[in-house]
Amino acid sequence: MPEYKELLSRARKLRHDMTKEERHLWYDFLRGYSPRFSRQKLVAPYILDFYCCAAGLAVELDGGQHYEDAGKAYDERRTAYLQQQGIQVLRFSNLDIIRNFDGVCRQLDIEVKKRLAEKSRQP
Repeated sequence: MPEYKELLSRARKLRHDMTKEERHLWYDFLRGYSPRFSRQKLVAPYILDFYCCAAGLAVELDGGQHYEDAGKAYDERRTAYLQQQGIQVLRFSNLDIIRNFDGVCRQLDIEVKKRLAEKSRQP
């Protein structure tokens, strides 16, 4: 249980200390989006940047560390774990947010609607 409390505390800190790209996506798109997204959502043992429970969709914004070998390997393990939990992971680079914000928002909207449609067809 101490590990869970530490993760929860870290998620709260990350929510408070979002990157400028996370803030942009949250305040300028996801905060008012329906269905609802959560930010810095704890899905132990991981913390997701953004998560839509209704669509089972995680949105991750990747900085430079995610493109190094260690970061890539970690992200692969993390994505595999989340997929086993029924969560699809959608990744965007921080550069995507800076250079193509409208395109990111459109892609997010498409993916959410696609996931919701898939879920509605399941028995």
